[in-house]
Amino acid sequence: MPSYKQRRDLRFLIYIVVIVFVVLAILSEIYHWWLVFPFLIVAASVLVILIFAELRLNRKIKQTTDELTQRVHTAEQQAVSDMPLGLIMYNQAAEIEWLNDYMARYFKNEQILGSSLRDEETELWDFIQAAPAKQTQTIFWHNQYFELTVNKVDRIVYLQNTNKLEDLVQENEDSQIVIGVIFLDNYDEWTQGMDDRRRGALNNIVTSTLGQWSRTHAIFLKRMSSERYTVVMRHSTLEELEKTKFAILDTIREKTSKKNIPLTLSIGLAYNDADLTVLAELSQSSLDLALGRGGDQVVIKQPEGKVRFYGGKTNPMEKRTRVRARVISQALQELISQSDNVVVVGHRFPDMDVIGSCLGIRKIAEMNGKDAYVVVDTEMLNDDVQRLMSEIDKNTDVTRNLISPQKVKNHITKNTLLVVVDTHNPAMVEANELLELIDQCVIIDHHRRSENFITHPNPVLVYIEPYASSTAELITELFEYQPSGTSISAIEATAMLAGIVVDTKNFTLRTGSRTFDAASYLRSLGADTVLVQQFLKENLDTFIKRNRLIETMNFYHEDMAITSGPDDAPYNNVLAAQAADRMLGMEGVGASFVIFKREDGRIGISARSLGEINVQIIMEMLGGGGHLSNAATQIEESSVLEAENRLKEAIDAYWKGEE
Repeated sequence: MPSYKQRRDLRFLIYIVVIVFVVLAILSEIYHWWLVFPFLIVAASVLVILIFAELRLNRKIKQTTDELTQRVHTAEQQAVSDMPLGLIMYNQAAEIEWLNDYMARYFKNEQILGSSLRDEETELWDFIQAAPAKQTQTIFWHNQYFELTVNKVDRIVYLQNTNKLEDLVQENEDSQIVIGVIFLDNYDEWTQGMDDRRRGALNNIVTSTLGQWSRTHAIFLKRMSSERYTVVMRHSTLEELEKTKFAILDTIREKTSKKNIPLTLSIGLAYNDADLTVLAELSQSSLDLALGRGGDQVVIKQPEGKVRFYGGKTNPMEKRTRVRARVISQALQELISQSDNVVVVGHRFPDMDVIGSCLGIRKIAEMNGKDAYVVVDTEMLNDDVQRLMSEIDKNTDVTRNLISPQKVKNHITKNTLLVVVDTHNPAMVEANELLELIDQCVIIDHHRRSENFITHPNPVLVYIEPYASSTAELITELFEYQPSGTSISAIEATAMLAGIVVDTKNFTLRTGSRTFDAASYLRSLGADTVLVQQFLKENLDTFIKRNRLIETMNFYHEDMAITSGPDDAPYNNVLAAQAADRMLGMEGVGASFVIFKREDGRIGISARSLGEINVQIIMEMLGGGGHLSNAATQIEESSVLEAENRLKEAIDAYWKGEE
């Protein structure tokens, strides 16, 4: 029986004896008073015995309690010392006052007590200093993961090893399903008119190469059509492929090029969602983005997070067809016919291509019997565009439809159609509040598609062709399939030709046979090439400023030329772009970068290349975008020197194959 229960029973007996004695004494007094004495002797004896028993029991209880207390204390010490939780107590001088055995194993110095955490374990001390009070955070220390909690008031550190948990998390992440689509970019173009033997040989090269690649990496590969494959893999496999920068892109291109049929791949991948339907839709969206950027690349998406790109460094081959141009033209005609009117906008700080393209869409709307309003902010025009606008002002039929961003809102109805030209980035759209006011949107652009894309309003028609020289070229091709009742004026044709001339640098960059066809067509409509050159003339001050920029040019990575202007002398975008173009014409320059202080206080970088170096990827690393050979970016709250250092880091990453 437990001691505390025995003690309770003894006390109960004492109370009973006392009560019995009192009762007997009273009865003896009443009947035989002399019987009191024997009762008293007996009761006293019993009481003495019980009291001695109580005292003895008390000593035993105390002994038992002391032993139990010692055992509990020992157990507590043993638990604190041996449990898989590290404990450190330190003083105000960061000296270790005490730590348990579990924690001691992580210190090389066996005489760690009294030593400074700041000196003995600098990395751990930095974690302790940075840790929020009484909040748990995960750290990586001694090649292991720990959950760190710091009681800064009592100066106690708790460290719990979470390696097993991290391993489970990593295992779960590695086993996530990745769904993808592989597309042979230019398969149809190359195999048209090809005999069965050559087509079979080409298919064998592609199929065997992709088959070997899938077996090597344990990827499920299924051919869905002549140019389309479905792939399924685990996330761990995706990480392996990312480490190789998806070398399969180069392998396919090199093997097919040996047969004089340079096929390229576009791959769209998606992961990080348990719903396979969502992954399938996301992988198709990734493929669309890869194709919109020119193909020959991999795009990886997840429901949330940054999109990752690999490849896309080669100059894409022209793949657009007359059939697609006709389909787009007819679809645009139908949309215009169903609308009340049309509003046309380009990007902010419009160039020749924007003005020419806007006038082209205005004319197409007129051909279909609809009014079109071209939104132009006349206060944001460069010198060359101002000269073009001065010439346009002489034609009242055109100028009556040129309107400011403030006044265009008066013409918007429920059935107004918005046409965005030469950009697809909502942040770059002139008067981008129109995106919220108009329900239907058409996008026509020649820049490689970026992650930032107009989604509101949801575009009803998208015509993005990165193989075209300019947006003006794309719109010129649409005229062929429009009603022929209204003719294109000479100034409209001249404006569109000016857009092509500027974007191709006088037909030297990104110029295909279709570019010359478009220019020839515009020339036949009365486009004035001499007038185009008049628009592009520059004054002496601009000439001197540009040359001052070029004077500071230096080379980085052999064929990359970089120049920068001073922080206290702002330049406009056109002058910087002209400087980049001139630098590109110098011997040994494959790509040029001009860093300058913009008139709005931001730092601008204008980038150009001859096509072998993809300056769009470099500019995207800095938050910009553009085209393979023509791109730019703007950097907030920075100096010219800081921007130059960031540019060099982006160039280094580009050459390492990172993005």
